[in-house]
Amino acid sequence: MTYYAKRSRVVFLLLALLTAALVLTHTIYAPVLPRIVYIYGWILFLLILVLSLYNARKKLPFLPIGTSEGWMQFHIYAGLFTVLLFAFHVRFRLPTGGFDTILFVLYIFVTLSGIAGLFISKMVPRRLTTRGGEVLYERIPMIRRSLQEQAETLALKSVPDARSTTLADFYLRHLKSFFDSSQNFWLHLFENRGPVHSLLNKIGDLNRFLNEQERATANKLADLVRQKDGLDYQRTLQITMKAWLFVHIPFTYSLLIFSIIHIVLMFAFSGGAK
Repeated sequence: MTYYAKRSRVVFLLLALLTAALVLTHTIYAPVLPRIVYIYGWILFLLILVLSLYNARKKLPFLPIGTSEGWMQFHIYAGLFTVLLFAFHVRFRLPTGGFDTILFVLYIFVTLSGIAGLFISKMVPRRLTTRGGEVLYERIPMIRRSLQEQAETLALKSVPDARSTTLADFYLRHLKSFFDSSQNFWLHLFENRGPVHSLLNKIGDLNRFLNEQERATANKLADLVRQKDGLDYQRTLQITMKAWLFVHIPFTYSLLIFSIIHIVLMFAFSGGAK
């Protein structure tokens, strides 16, 4: 068992113990101390504040404040712990006021996007490994243009070499749009390879009408189609990773800001917890 796996078990056990302790505390003291929800609120706010610092920690890796893996584990388990805190803080009730509803919805969005991000962070690297490893996102447009140029060169070169326009015509009808831009975002996201198999089958069917030299060119085009499809797959998964961050991080900071306003309003109009 790796050090990371051992630490995960320890942290999970700690989370389970804290959860049990919180449930026991709530069961004993909630009936006699109604304002215990204020304590839950303060703990919840402090955890949200600390969790929001994770993004800053990633941008400052040189600071001696723990490893990125350690922060990630804390982020995951502390985030799960806030779900129970939040439920106790709101007394398992839906909000009634406008501001409370906004705060409630923000927390739900942050939590759900966090769970989605956990799934994505586990799924994407594994899926990229099965398709040859990760390509730098910034290099994807350059690689796509290179594949496009190679495909066009092969199609045009086949005309004088084979004294036939069969491959060139096929490229214009079926392959040009495929190489011109990224394709099949949603199908790649859900592991549907139907379109690329259809293109490859068309190339295979075309081989029956080609001479030996043209078949060699068609096989090279088929290989470029596979590479381009793999590149589009890379782009889809990496965009998914980036898009999740653009959702989770703004909602997290919005939740933090509204939580601060919530605290100010609480003390301004109710005198705070006594």
